[in-house]
Amino acid sequence: MVVVHDAFGLTDVTRTHADRLSAAGYLALVPDLYSRGGMLRCVKATFSSLMSGLGQPYRDLDAVRSWVAGREDCTGRVGVIGFCMGGGFALMTANRGFAAAAPNYGPLPKDLAAALDGACPVVASYGAWDRLLRGAAAVLEAGLAERGIPHDVKEYPGAGHGFLDRFNTGPATPLLRVAGFGYHQPSAEDAWG
Repeated sequence: MVVVHDAFGLTDVTRTHADRLSAAGYLALVPDLYSRGGMLRCVKATFSSLMSGLGQPYRDLDAVRSWVAGREDCTGRVGVIGFCMGGGFALMTANRGFAAAAPNYGPLPKDLAAALDGACPVVASYGAWDRLLRGAAAVLEAGLAERGIPHDVKEYPGAGHGFLDRFNTGPATPLLRVAGFGYHQPSAEDAWG
């Protein structure tokens, strides 16, 4: 599995996701998409690439996929999973040689039809309280169904953006929860399943 981090970069949260996949028996590799040119410059360039479908992050993800697929301990089938921004990359790369894609609360591409043409099976998870991506699950579900792509798209009623992520936000946790962000255990466990 290629694990694509969220907008915060390669954090302990992303490492925990990769560790969970490893514990389940998967090879899991997390490329750092912010490794070139400083945080601000990398964030801007990476988001620009996400929206355009071009650029270094896509070359990095392709290189990681190829490297993992070539390992002796890999079946040759490689999936991609991402969270937030990484979920957008997981969806945008679903038609680029991956065996399965799992975008989690990832933004939909501007040209969804082009991104889904020839896509691998997709398992996507969104939170109904996610004000940033309201309605995205239904739009994605319709696009996948229209193309006959095997899929499992869920929108969890009690979850918001980042519902799989256990960030330590201290006293801000209730405020973030009201704003539609944060970990939601029942939804997270179902999505991991």
